[in-house]
Amino acid sequence: MRISTNQIYDQNIRSIMDNQTGLVSTQQQLATGKRINSPSDDPVGAAKVLRIAEELDSLDQYQRNIDLFTNALEQQEAVLTNITNSVNRARTLIVQSGSGILTDTDRASIGSELEQIRQEVFDLMNSQDADGHYIYAGFQSGNQAFTYNPSATGNTVEFAGDGGNNFMKLSNSASIQSTTSGQEVFENVLARYDFTVTANTVTNLESAIIKEQGTHDTFFDRNYDSSTAANNDYQITILATGQAELRNTGTGTVVDTVNFTSGEPFVVKGLSFTADAAVGDTIDFSLDAPEKKSIAQALDEMTNILMDSTVEGSQLQESIADALVNIDNGLEKISIERASIGGRLNVAESLYESNLDLEISAKAARSSIEDVDYAEASTEFARQETALNAALASFPQVANLSLFNYI
Repeated sequence: MRISTNQIYDQNIRSIMDNQTGLVSTQQQLATGKRINSPSDDPVGAAKVLRIAEELDSLDQYQRNIDLFTNALEQQEAVLTNITNSVNRARTLIVQSGSGILTDTDRASIGSELEQIRQEVFDLMNSQDADGHYIYAGFQSGNQAFTYNPSATGNTVEFAGDGGNNFMKLSNSASIQSTTSGQEVFENVLARYDFTVTANTVTNLESAIIKEQGTHDTFFDRNYDSSTAANNDYQITILATGQAELRNTGTGTVVDTVNFTSGEPFVVKGLSFTADAAVGDTIDFSLDAPEKKSIAQALDEMTNILMDSTVEGSQLQESIADALVNIDNGLEKISIERASIGGRLNVAESLYESNLDLEISAKAARSSIEDVDYAEASTEFARQETALNAALASFPQVANLSLFNYI
């Protein structure tokens, strides 16, 4: 086969260039520490590395989200702790205000301190995060969560947000609640279950109060009918047997029968009545519809009562009982939310560790695909260098071959 001089030159130059290209590629791998420096080095591997890089970016964002999430919940925990401490102080003051040895001035002083606590609790309920968003306003976080209007005809403390709860994505499969609406934490607090005497035929009804709150609450929970108002009406009838019979006038069911002595207090289903009555006399009462009232509202009402010197005796004691029940129910709501925050913080910590494990696994997978094997690359570099040197050394000798040398 005849080979022209041009073919010899072309073949040798191509061989030298191929060796140089391979040598430069291997040198780049050694310099960068990566086997894949461009998609053409390994198209399939480059695609896998790209997907892993996207996964690592997502994991990095999730870890930043967890940091923000943890900071937000720790702030909420601090707010609720401060509210709990302040309300416990208020509870102590309210109990103290029921002492019979206190003067009107003493009660007014307690009312003044309660007013300061109410303002502190109100401000805490309107807490803002680092971005200026109101934590407990739900989805309306740009607006103040609670408003206070002392001249309002109804509640002076009103919720101005909505019931929305915000969530934050902390992993591919987990979105955890980051805020709870103040409507749930502070507003949806049951006030004291109460009743109203609607009529009576007794000679003198001296008192009608809740004596055993727990017993009355159980009775209320089991018997209050939100759909049929008539079923919430009851009648106590004095019997000839020296007993008082409690009957539901809506259903006609006899609920209970207790001993009765005229002029002496008797208790039925947690309610205490003292009446001068004869056989056949009746006392009618109705269960009041359940109400919801925030702790700030309860404190504001109790403040006004203590500031009013005309409120005394049984009226004062009933107001104190109302406030204490409301406060206890509110503290229970706060306690539930604090427990929820603790649980969510535990989940966030677990997800943080899980994301770290996934990050380590992803980085290991990426390394196995794109990182260079230095021993193999060094050996390949030496081989390519030798081949290039051989090509460069042999080319002049081949180029000098000519028939003219033998003429």
